Amino acid sequence: MAAESKFAPIRKGLLEFLVLKIVGARSIYVPEILRSLAGTEFSTQEGTLYPLLSKLRREELVQYEWQESDAGPPRKYYRLTDAGRAQLAELDEYWNLLNRTIANFGH
Repeated sequence: MAAESKFAPIRKGLLEFLVLKIVGARSIYVPEILRSLAGTEFSTQEGTLYPLLSKLRREELVQYEWQESDAGPPRKYYRLTDAGRAQLAELDEYWNLLNRTIANFGH
């Protein structure tokens, strides 16, 4: 089994976490999110990102607003809701716990 397919479920879960972290940093639109992920293990495309953002929106973790753009039509900017900030804080805490747990097995 190729490493890529073996790690796909982990990558999928972590992509959601990273998108929450990126959107949590500031109000942002999709091309900026894609640029943030480009060149990383989590590089993705619109066909993956839009459904993920829709899922997060249905779960009321993100919301968006339209903003005028100097470079063309209005853009949809995403930001975290209060529930999204709470979820991100929980994920950060859990990630830190996982890192400590895994590090302890290495010694």
